[in-house]
Amino acid sequence: MFDPTIFDNIKVVLEGMIYDFDLANEIIVTSREDSVDLATMSRKFAMQFQLQDYPHALPYAEVSLFSSIKDFSLEMLDHDEKTAGCVLEINFYSTVSNVDDDCHHIEKELSNIWNGRPFINQQISFNFRQKQKLMNKTNLNFKRKINEGQINDFKEIIDHCLESLEFYSENYSENE
Repeated sequence: MFDPTIFDNIKVVLEGMIYDFDLANEIIVTSREDSVDLATMSRKFAMQFQLQDYPHALPYAEVSLFSSIKDFSLEMLDHDEKTAGCVLEINFYSTVSNVDDDCHHIEKELSNIWNGRPFINQQISFNFRQKQKLMNKTNLNFKRKINEGQINDFKEIIDHCLESLEFYSENYSENE
């Protein structure tokens, strides 16, 4: 038997916590990804979900966990668990009508919900044939690695995700 990696431990806790919210009928899990990129020897785990009361195509949240071969090497070969870890990112997907007004509104509200903690980056895109429909991907990046020491923060992170989804659902919901 072997000891699971930091990535494995965090993934199990994060996945279980998200499914607990799904079982409590607060969210609907719509997608789950657990992959290994053999070209870079990196791992990614992601789950997408929506609020139970707003089962539309948009908005939805995605919680992602990343680990590189460097992180694995630091942990398993160098036994440096203080430097090793994973990257946690959160994405929200929605539509916007007015790029300037809506993006400023989103950034302001998310900054309030998340207490100014994560770095907020927004990307706007559109389908060539549907130029009036602007897609917004809002990325929240904590700009540091996490390890088992942050597991107790996951409940608060998921709560903030739900509060953010409520904001999106009330302001940027789409039925398609």
